[in-house]
Amino acid sequence: MQTEVLYGPAYALARISLGPNESVRAESGAMVGMSADIELQTGTSGGFLRALKRSTLGGESFFVNTFTAPAGGGEVTLAPSLPGDILVLELRDEEYKVQGGGYLGSSQGIEIDTKWGGARSFFGGDGSFFMLSCRGSGSLIVASYGALHRVRLEAGQRYTVDTGHVVAFSQGMGFQVRRIGGLKSTIFSGEGLVVDLSGPGDLYLQTRSQPALIGYLSRFFGTSQSS
Repeated sequence: MQTEVLYGPAYALARISLGPNESVRAESGAMVGMSADIELQTGTSGGFLRALKRSTLGGESFFVNTFTAPAGGGEVTLAPSLPGDILVLELRDEEYKVQGGGYLGSSQGIEIDTKWGGARSFFGGDGSFFMLSCRGSGSLIVASYGALHRVRLEAGQRYTVDTGHVVAFSQGMGFQVRRIGGLKSTIFSGEGLVVDLSGPGDLYLQTRSQPALIGYLSRFFGTSQSS
């Protein structure tokens, strides 16, 4: 499986070349196009209960699509729902935590599971700091809203990030979600929640935030309804 990222960082597209009988799994709705002879199967990733947990806690779709190439190989193109960039991480018996909504696709050697990532869902109502645990060997494809920015942390080095800007971070990094402002601002404004991360490891951030976009658009919807 070879993945080429085109048109980033604003409107990235992942072009995946599959070898004979090779497969790639993708988030439901991520497919842009595919070769005529590609076989598509839709199912739950890791069984019913794991898929249910992934859907309700991980911010991802309940179903995962698996694209399998014929004997002559084939091509699949994937893209995220929001404008932004795509990153391909080549894992070698490694694990990455991926923010809900950041998972786009992976090769068959990557196992996907959900991990509790903090209490943001109780404050913000969007469940956006539940993390997916992606581990194994193979290609992991993640997507961002906006451009991607990498921060490399040395052992013991700490970095604080708004939770809405976290895309993924590598195994072994410590993290803790906390309020940076008062309780009132945290609940009613959607601001004030950050995550403290500690190295060593790589942290990937997105330059835009989905919760911030939702908050911005909701002001116009409210005005429209009131008028």
